[in-house]
Amino acid sequence: MTAPTLAAPRPRTGDPRRSGSPRRRWAKARSAMGRYAFPAPALIYLLVFMVYPILYTFYLSFRGANAVNFLSGTAPFVGLDNYRAVLSSPTFVRTLVITLTFTICSLAFQHVIGFALALFFNREFPFVRLFRALLLLGWMLPAVVNASLWRWMFSGSFGVVNSLLETVGLGGLQHDWLTDPNTALGAVIVADVWVGIPFHMLLLHAGLQSLPGSVYEAARIDGASAWRQFTSITVPLMRPIMFTALLLGFVQTFKSFDIIYVMTGGGPAGATTVLPVSVYNLSFDYFQFGQGAAAANILLVIPLLLSIVYLWNRRREDAA
Repeated sequence: MTAPTLAAPRPRTGDPRRSGSPRRRWAKARSAMGRYAFPAPALIYLLVFMVYPILYTFYLSFRGANAVNFLSGTAPFVGLDNYRAVLSSPTFVRTLVITLTFTICSLAFQHVIGFALALFFNREFPFVRLFRALLLLGWMLPAVVNASLWRWMFSGSFGVVNSLLETVGLGGLQHDWLTDPNTALGAVIVADVWVGIPFHMLLLHAGLQSLPGSVYEAARIDGASAWRQFTSITVPLMRPIMFTALLLGFVQTFKSFDIIYVMTGGGPAGATTVLPVSVYNLSFDYFQFGQGAAAANILLVIPLLLSIVYLWNRRREDAA
């Protein structure tokens, strides 16, 4: 006789191990909700405050929007006329040159001084962390506060800069720096350099902290001088971080608006009118919203192209 076989126990109704049970489906639904609900606020923020404004600006750049038809939504389609009007404007080339001059000069001083300070604070000495924290004040303060501070310092009536010149015996150089077309751009560059130095110092200091000490020890054993270690070890190893800092600094400086607008408003005689200020003037002074949107897209394209070239070059170097 063969032994009787025992039938497998039938799963109870509602057993969570059953794939089709309500509890199993609810557990899967909660897991899916958790995966999508966690990034949902960030995605909503990006869509509302970044993606939608960019798309709407792109749409508006093809419309002849002005103060009359903007709110009514009856702005006619004009194709590329807004872009042609902006690019053919007699002030566009001058504005672009001023923007590039402001960006390149500010970025060069920010990076060089920030690198020097990063090397200085990479050493251990008393109160190094306190001094490093004090240098972050210019970066932590709102840009409007920094701009107001520097506008007061460069004032021709009661500015600190003129007082210092008189103290050191150079009173003949005193004048109102922000109303002179020959010195206004230099004044706003000084203010922007002071604001941007801490950013470069932080990035480069973090990079210096990650460099292997064994390489420097081997170089010292071989008799390499401090300058030789800097040029042959520090700079080559820091090159990726330096390029990243320069790219981020370029994007940040190229779109600077608040410092220039508070200090000079783009004047005098357009000496400090950079592209962001020009976009503001087109949109909110002359109410040419279509041309302002076209100028804003041009302002967006230049850093975007630079970023694409940088990322392509980095990928090619990593592949090599």
